[in-house]
Amino acid sequence: MIQEYLLKVKVKNTPYLKKQCNRCHNTSFYCSDRFRINAQKKSIDVWLIYNCNKCDKSYNATIISRSKPELITNDLFDQFLENDIDTAWRYAFSKEIAKINSLEFDFGSVEYDIVYQGESFATLTSNQHDKLIFKINYPFDFNLKISRIIRGEFGFSSNQMVLLIEEKVISVDSRFLQKKDKLRDGLIIEIDVLQIKGISNL
Repeated sequence: MIQEYLLKVKVKNTPYLKKQCNRCHNTSFYCSDRFRINAQKKSIDVWLIYNCNKCDKSYNATIISRSKPELITNDLFDQFLENDIDTAWRYAFSKEIAKINSLEFDFGSVEYDIVYQGESFATLTSNQHDKLIFKINYPFDFNLKISRIIRGEFGFSSNQMVLLIEEKVISVDSRFLQKKDKLRDGLIIEIDVLQIKGISNL
């Protein structure tokens, strides 16, 4: 019997920037969730505003530079004007924006919850399930490892996680999980419960 579940990674905050403040020499900035816009007749510039975690000095990360107005949809422009939080967060997690601005995100500063509608792993493995399938909802990418999620949710130790990987118990999009594998939105994770039950060290 196969049981399917949805597992959602819900972030609580955007990542800090690893950047030195030229006022107080602190080394991290937080996203203000606000945009700065410079709109002229022939071009539009948009920045995402960050503030120093210590002295609150602002830093503007380039989102759009010297764009023709007709290249920006009315909906997106309204989102910039209204400081739409969803839009700000999308850019605050964008690795492309980090590259454009030569910035480094501190993904370790991101706090999150796992929203999982289901039973505990102990209960799942004690039931008559042959395989567990988890579809991942992960709207913001912050370099989270798949093994970290599985360990945290199901209470495996580091050694047990290594054993599960070596025994090829867990598959990700139809290939066996590797320790370095990162989470992606829409991933399908499969856990072979029958095989786990046959491993004596778990």
